[in-house]
Amino acid sequence: MIFTSRWLQAPLYLGLIVAQVIYVVVFMVELIHLGSGVLESFLHPGEHGIEIEEATIMLGVLGLIDVVMIANLLIMVIIGGYETFVSKIHIDGHPDQPEWLSHVNANVLKVKLAMAIIGISSIHLLKTFIEVGDLAARGSTPSSGQTSITGETYTWDGVLWQVVIHMVFIVSAVALAWIDRISQTAAHATEPGQSSRPVHAGPPRTPVAAITGVHNDAGSRELPAGASAAAGHLLQLGQLRDAGVVTEAEFETKKAELLARF
Repeated sequence: MIFTSRWLQAPLYLGLIVAQVIYVVVFMVELIHLGSGVLESFLHPGEHGIEIEEATIMLGVLGLIDVVMIANLLIMVIIGGYETFVSKIHIDGHPDQPEWLSHVNANVLKVKLAMAIIGISSIHLLKTFIEVGDLAARGSTPSSGQTSITGETYTWDGVLWQVVIHMVFIVSAVALAWIDRISQTAAHATEPGQSSRPVHAGPPRTPVAAITGVHNDAGSRELPAGASAAAGHLLQLGQLRDAGVVTEAEFETKKAELLARF
């Protein structure tokens, strides 16, 4: 019952799909609004001909990009969250499989969400920088600020806090990525087959010596070419055994043959 309760999250992801549909509608409405403004400038030119404010167009395009980035964030939460917390999505080998979905986990999803939030915050901050002109003095009331292209009023303190919040998002994303890197390093260090015992200092050993247990010290003879080939085969067999291609019995039989030749 506890394990099956994960399906309670499925309606949440279905609700996010509905939110995705709503954002598609919002995108189309803003695109029509932007296109109608440009068309109006063509149909009813002013005294100086067709007048199209570049800043207005840029703000409209940034608004569209903002909607798209939020939609991308929704996609990552829907697919990645469902894959991580509810059930596997069996689309291996599908030509349209997202590249990031093949190695998604909770930590990777957090980092990607943080990066998406930074992108959205960057768009909002860029819109603010485009909209504002000369700002009022620090500590002034919003009514004494500079009116922007869109009619909104900005103050020095308001823009400063936007920058501070954006920097907090960046620091948070860096911290999440650093934590993810530490967890991956710790996982690799504790993989099966890796020993945590200290390595004792000693003379360097060649691959042949590592297998046969014979050091190539200054006073010892070099091994014959046949022995080197046998040791190389033994090393390859050991790797195949560790990978599960060769069984332990097959490895021991071939090892006895190679050592007999040696």
